[in-house]
Formats: sequence, C-alpha cells, structure tokens
Amino acid sequence: MPTLPERILALLQHTPGLTDREIATQLSGRSAPQQPVNIAARSLAKRGHLLRAKRPDGLIGNYPSEKGAVLPTRIRQSSEKHDPNALSEDALKKALEGWLSSAGWTTEIAWGRKHGVDVRATRRNETWLFEVKGIGSLSAMRVNYFIGILGETLQRMKDPAAKHSIALPDVPQFRGLWNRLPALAKKRTEITMLFVSASGSVTELSS
Repeated sequence: MPTLPERILALLQHTPGLTDREIATQLSGRSAPQQPVNIAARSLAKRGHLLRAKRPDGLIGNYPSEKGAVLPTRIRQSSEKHDPNALSEDALKKALEGWLSSAGWTTEIAWGRKHGVDVRATRRNETWLFEVKGIGSLSAMRVNYFIGILGETLQRMKDPAAKHSIALPDVPQFRGLWNRLPALAKKRTEITMLFVSASGSVTELSS
C-alpha cells in the first residue's frame, strides 16, 4: 500500500499546483482532514521532493521538484495508470459491457465516434443509459471532459423511467471532481458515477 507522501507525489505528477486542502479532497474526499497532508507535504518539501509556492490566487500550491518527479518503482506500479489504451473511451465501454453482462444486462454500445448514447443497457423492464469519457492527456482536458459529460447526460434525460450514469477512468482527478459536485445536484438528478480502472474493474457511486 503506497504511503501518503507517495500518493501525494503520484497525484502531483498529473495535477501540479494543488493546495494541501485540494490534495486531501482528491485523495480522500471533501470531509478528509487537511493536517496529515500538510505535514506530509512540508516533509516532502524539506527533503527536496516538492516545491511549495504561492499560486496566482495567493494560495500555497505544491509542485513536484526534479527529485520528486522520479517516483519509487512501487508507487509507479500502484498509482493511477494513464495508459491511453487501457483508459480510452472504448476500453471503458468494453469493461462496462462485461460488467453489465455479468449482471444480466443486454447492451448496445456506440463504439468509436458513433453518435448517440454511449452505452444503452436493458434488463426486463429496466433501462440504464451511460455517457462515457476516456482519460484525456492533460489535467485541464479532464476538467472539460467532466463538465461536458454532465451536460450530455442531462440532455439525455428524456425517459423518466431510465437510470442515467456517467463512466470515467478511476483516477484521483476524476474522483476529486465527482466529490466536489454538490450532493444536492447528485440527489436531484439521480445521476450515478461509475469509475473504471485500468484493470477493468468497475465501482459505482451515487454520492
């Protein structure tokens, strides 16, 4: 199991400049205490693994130094894997196809750039609709993906009996974005989130 300092370094490789509060939120959720992250980040900075500097908004951000950019082998292997093939949109759809099939769902999948609902699943009288996005290559791109997929899902809400979900790669940034989405919005839209890992495992969250 990676240590907290190792998890912090792995996260900052892909999302540099996060504050201690933002790191705590992305790693453990909005209610997670900030103090352990603050202690770990200060220790990493003292050892030369991180640079702590003011961002344009005046908050202290954490940036990996050249020394911190070289992660230990075990954290490289166990941290999020941004393999563009393993976490591509079609790879996520394939994982969902197997996951849904094992639960008795029949699926219709829009592969590649085909228009329409990305995954439509039916089981007896039930209908489940999914919008899916792959990993993206940049942090800013993933934020746009998240905002865009929320809009696409809302536009698909025409059948009051259907269940609607979003499927994204299981990486800290997407989990952090989901955690920051207000609970009221999740409750009123009834949208659920499915996180798909590079190994193909699927985790569904409703809040």
